[in-house]
Amino acid sequence: MAKSKIKPLSDRVLVQPEPADDKTESGIIIPDSAKEKPQEGTVVSAGPGKVENGNKIDMSVSEGDTVLYGKYSGTEITLDGEEYLIMRESDILGIVS
Repeated sequence: MAKSKIKPLSDRVLVQPEPADDKTESGIIIPDSAKEKPQEGTVVSAGPGKVENGNKIDMSVSEGDTVLYGKYSGTEITLDGEEYLIMRESDILGIVS
């Protein structure tokens, strides 16, 4: 994974989604139009956190964490031919350990 040229602001996170499966377990090839949108990815970069009511709230995730997020979370962007999602930390459902 290359170092990102995007530094998210506030409580935003840049995530590289895991690639969607190309085949089923039985070996059937899945066409692009029928692939499930991935809901797991790796945090490439995270913002510094946010300030709420004068208090700084640090991020719960950091670079390299594998995270789960909602199916329609984030905004898709393409950088150097790679697909990424940029989303708020609150869109992340959990960290996979």
